[in-house]
Amino acid sequence: MSKQSADRFDTSVDLLPCISHYCDHPLFGEALRRAAYHMIAMHDAAPRIVRYTANLQKWLLTQTIIALHFEHLVDSSQPELTAARLIEFMVNKSIASKNTAVAHLSEMRNYQLVVDGVRCSDKRARPLIVSALAETLIRQWFEGHLHSLDTLDQAGRLEISRGDPTLMSRVHPRAIRHLLTNPAWCNPPESVATFVWTESGSNILHDLIARTAATTPLEAPIWVGPLRLTEITNRYIISRSHAQRVFARARELGIVGWELPGNSGSFWISPKLINDYRAWQAVKFAALDEAFTWTSLQR
Repeated sequence: MSKQSADRFDTSVDLLPCISHYCDHPLFGEALRRAAYHMIAMHDAAPRIVRYTANLQKWLLTQTIIALHFEHLVDSSQPELTAARLIEFMVNKSIASKNTAVAHLSEMRNYQLVVDGVRCSDKRARPLIVSALAETLIRQWFEGHLHSLDTLDQAGRLEISRGDPTLMSRVHPRAIRHLLTNPAWCNPPESVATFVWTESGSNILHDLIARTAATTPLEAPIWVGPLRLTEITNRYIISRSHAQRVFARARELGIVGWELPGNSGSFWISPKLINDYRAWQAVKFAALDEAFTWTSLQR
């Protein structure tokens, strides 16, 4: 492997200064609200597909698949994406069990997010290819995050990316490898984990954050108006019992609640949940920013 390729996969870079910078930035709350609206809009446009990345484990699985695909696309000396390589990678990184990885890959195939490539005559394993549909969705995700980063410093990342369509395939794998090895992302605070380790939980949490004002500092519960569970279950295609379990656990932790008994009246969100969400999301934004900056310097 060349020196440049080795550097491209180096995830030992200290992201803490950048993470702290985002957490302290007066506009970061608003940037996250914009990102949350963007991710909810992506769900609304393709709910049956996006919901399969709406918990943290499936997000990690999907982003890993895309990252491995891009790594080979950018550098043909990197192994092709195959089911066997993918499963081995996920199990070794403790992202998922073999059965979970196989089931997730099957779901992505069903929705034509991953398709079989052409097998060379001298190869037993058929390569996998991330479809044009999947690349379109990941570009929407990627550019939405660049836009949010740009609101903090007007650095023009989105414009640069749109001027070079290949940039994403070089930035994305480095950022994802940062996140795969960062406990602050893979093991979020309990308040955040209560949502994101459940089916469609990431969508629910983004929805709640999108309802809040970008207030800093946060010193008291944020009242966001009425919220009915049917709004959540209908929009995010989950059962009422599932939603009830998620919100019951969140209420036990004291991070959300309703004004009146029976989940009625105005809904509130605690400063702890909002601050924990911001700190968790800052890890992702720091990884993307570092990868974007590093990649731009290689041009």
